[in-house]
Amino acid sequence: MINRKNVKKHFKPDFVNTSVMIFFIIVFTSWFFIYKVDGADLSKLFSEKNSFHAKKFLNGLFGIGEESAAFKDPESWKSALSLTYETLQMSIMATGFASLGMFLTVLFAAKNHANGTLTLKREASGWILFWTARDIYVLTRAVPELIWAMMIIFVFKPGILPGAIALALHNFGILGKLCAEVIEDIDHRPISNLSSSGANALQMLFYGILPTVTPKFITFMLYRWEVIIRTTIVVGLVGAGGLGQQFKLSMSWFHYTDVTLLLICYLILVFAADIISEGLRKIAQ
Repeated sequence: MINRKNVKKHFKPDFVNTSVMIFFIIVFTSWFFIYKVDGADLSKLFSEKNSFHAKKFLNGLFGIGEESAAFKDPESWKSALSLTYETLQMSIMATGFASLGMFLTVLFAAKNHANGTLTLKREASGWILFWTARDIYVLTRAVPELIWAMMIIFVFKPGILPGAIALALHNFGILGKLCAEVIEDIDHRPISNLSSSGANALQMLFYGILPTVTPKFITFMLYRWEVIIRTTIVVGLVGAGGLGQQFKLSMSWFHYTDVTLLLICYLILVFAADIISEGLRKIAQ
C-alpha cells in the first residue's frame, strides 16, 4: 500500500534549491535584457572622458589644487559639526515620534489581541481595529521618506521638523509591523495565569505583556534609529535641514572640499550611533 505522506515528502520541492535556481534565472534574464535588448555597453563607463571627470572630481574632494580646503578650516568644521548636531536631533525626534505612534497602536495591530487571546474577550471591534491599524502601517511604510518629506515641506517651512516627521511616518509603519509580530509570538500562559488570578486588562498589559516584549521593542527602535540616521541625508536633499541640505548646496556650487568635510562628519555620526546603539541593545537584553 502506498504511503501518501512519503510520496508527498518525496515530491516536495526543495525550497533552497528552487530559490537559488530562480535567483540565477532572474540574474541571467536581467543581464540578457541589459546587453541584448537595451543595447548597453559597459565599456563606455571607462571612456577617456569619464576618466577625466572622475579624476577632476576626486582631486576636488581631496583638495588637490585648492588654496584653502574646507576640511582644513576650523570655522568650516564648526559649521559642519553644528549641522551634524541638527542631523542627530532630527534622527532622535523621528525615532521618538515613530516609537510613540507604535506604542499607541501596536496592541490593536496584533492578531492575538483581535481574536481575544490577549484580552480573553472576543469582540467584533477587535478585528476592525486590527485591520485599521495594519492598513495604516502599510500606507505609512509604503511611501518612501523622500516622498513624505517633499509633501510635508509644502506645509512646514524647511527645517529639521519636516524631516523628522517624514522619517517618523515611514518608520512608524515599519516599527508597528515588527512590534505587532513580537506581541503575536509571546507566550500566552502568563497572561492566562494573571487572568485566572483576577487581573484586569490593564494589569495583564503591564505585568504580562510589556515585560515580555519591551526588550525586543527597544532592539527594534534602536535598529530603526540607526537606519534613520543613514536616511537623514536623503530627506535633507529636499530642504529638510541638517547635513543633507548643505550637502546638496555644496554639490550644486561645486564646493567639493565642503562635500568631503560633510561626509567626514556624517561618517563620524554613523559610527557613533552604531556604537551607542550596540551598547544600549546589550543593556536592554
